[in-house]
Amino acid sequence: MTDVLVVGAGPTGLVLACDLARRGIAVRIVDRSPAPPRTSRAKGPNPRSLEILDDLGVAEAVLAAGSAPLPMLKYRDRAPVARADPWAGSAPSPDAAYDRAWLVAQWRLEEILRARLAGYGVRVELGREVVGLTQPPDAPAEAGAKAEDGPEADAEASRVVVTFAEDRRGEEAALRARYVVGCDGAHSSVRKLLGIGFEGTTREDQVMVCGDVELAEDALDRGLWHQWFDEDGAVMLCPIPGTRTGWWFQAGPERDGRGRPLAPTADGFRRLLAHHTGLPGQALTRAELLSTYRVNVRMADRFRAGQVFLAGDAAHVHAIAGGLGMNTGIQDAFNLGWKLGEVLAGRADPELLDTYEEERLPVAARTLDLTSERLRATLEAIRRPGGGLDSAITADTTGLGVGYRWSSLAADRTHLDAGTHPDAHTRPDRTHLTTVTHPTGVPHPDARTHPTGAPLTADEGPQAGDRAPDAPCTEAATGAGTRLHRVFAGPRTTVLGFGPGSAAVLDEVAATYGGTGVRTCRVYAADEDRGENRAGEQSQEQSQEQGEEQSADRHEGRTGAEAGPPGCAVIDAEGHATAAYGTGASARAEASAGGAASGARTGTIVVVRPDHHVGLRVPADDARSVREYLRRLHGTGHSAARPPEQSSERSPDRFPDMVDAVRKG
Repeated sequence: MTDVLVVGAGPTGLVLACDLARRGIAVRIVDRSPAPPRTSRAKGPNPRSLEILDDLGVAEAVLAAGSAPLPMLKYRDRAPVARADPWAGSAPSPDAAYDRAWLVAQWRLEEILRARLAGYGVRVELGREVVGLTQPPDAPAEAGAKAEDGPEADAEASRVVVTFAEDRRGEEAALRARYVVGCDGAHSSVRKLLGIGFEGTTREDQVMVCGDVELAEDALDRGLWHQWFDEDGAVMLCPIPGTRTGWWFQAGPERDGRGRPLAPTADGFRRLLAHHTGLPGQALTRAELLSTYRVNVRMADRFRAGQVFLAGDAAHVHAIAGGLGMNTGIQDAFNLGWKLGEVLAGRADPELLDTYEEERLPVAARTLDLTSERLRATLEAIRRPGGGLDSAITADTTGLGVGYRWSSLAADRTHLDAGTHPDAHTRPDRTHLTTVTHPTGVPHPDARTHPTGAPLTADEGPQAGDRAPDAPCTEAATGAGTRLHRVFAGPRTTVLGFGPGSAAVLDEVAATYGGTGVRTCRVYAADEDRGENRAGEQSQEQSQEQGEEQSADRHEGRTGAEAGPPGCAVIDAEGHATAAYGTGASARAEASAGGAASGARTGTIVVVRPDHHVGLRVPADDARSVREYLRRLHGTGHSAARPPEQSSERSPDRFPDMVDAVRKG
């Protein structure tokens, strides 16, 4: 038995398992492969995924195992005709430490994540194929558990029963889990067992053969991504970081006399290499992990059925352009992990899990649109000499602009004043959504615009639902350099306080939630009088160490260590945090309105969710809104501890109305 069973040990499943394990959630992860795959497949994480990997503590290892994206050298008729570096004009900025994707073999990324997971005492169970799923009825009592049977019987009745294929001993094994997450790829067994549709298209005319190959040393410059595009086909060779002679090989397939694509073979790769590049076929010394890729654009009808969820390729598959397939899956996992953690810890109501589909289904729909559009642009570009894969890369492919302004968790003050948020029984009005349509015909909101449709101005700062910006700052306690995303790191919601008026709210939050999933951080302006150090302010290192100790306590069943770090404090020495969050504009507005006469009310409170998205942004005197919002995410704190959630009482037909509207247009 376990709290969460993750099916599929690719990047999506491993990120989810790591996030759950560090929260002290009992998690198991299985994969039907008998051994970890060695395929390089996806070329690496984009900037948003790097932020997530940083939060999980593995970004440095990933960066060390890979390389920055390479300049592209493009050829026509075997001669070089153009060179492009899509990232030449980019650089890290105060609000984003990662400005570009990173090249790393997928097997190496998975190896790093498996090692991180093993550090929590969880290992991938290989060779376990899911062949059956039995969900409990909506109410545990309907499964035969009576109230007088006690909580153990109630919990047992509410679990999903997962059946595996026979093992080598000829025994059939089953496992019971409170929740199951299918991260098992485009051919997902979990999705099929649930009977969830996977609508979309497969373009049989858009075919590519792929594989990992080795070339003779010095055959090509390993500092470049080589791309040959000719009238009769193409070959692309990108060096695999961490290898001496390894390359990613992608090409238009050989075809038979009737124009049908032939299956990839090592000899076929050699013929394609010689034909397009002019290199001798013998320069390709080895080819493995050969596959045929067809452009698939598909999305599941829903991402949840009862107590079972879908994430990554099991929920959506995209055109390869832009490299967003693996990255969207990683970001699915980061959205779902904290929600499962809060519900299983008994702090949040099960309705919080409804917001996974509410938020990620529209993002998947938009991503299908984006990747399909980038593929069209790339196919058009390569028809001309000098065109290449750089056409697939835009600011949208970084993932940094993805947000959830339509979400019921995106609470602005207008919603709160109107009493519509964060009440779980009301649903957001869809009239403020800007929609477009992806190839499967499902409209989705555009996360890049203000809920009213107006463009976001710099002075406003992030709105509820947006990714929370990073910013360099200094630890108030030690003077050491840090950044806001380092403050956010770890499995907690963060409440930022800007301005002197925020102190009272931060104190209340720390007293109510310290050690139960919420941290506070006071952000001081460079010229702000700090007075004496507040008792609740620690260095981020101290806060993080105590948080990790509590996570370990929960993982090992030591639930008594709940009095956690009340908070930390940082100094915004260069004003980057103030600029990023628009709090300077707020302070000026208050001053002009006479609110700064005593200084008591000046300030802003920003609640940042565990997945680095802004949940709430209100003036510092609006303690009620902060209280209400945190209550939805984390319960009422120490004063009303309750036992962990025993069952999901939500049926698939009770998802938020917004999701139904998205499906139906």
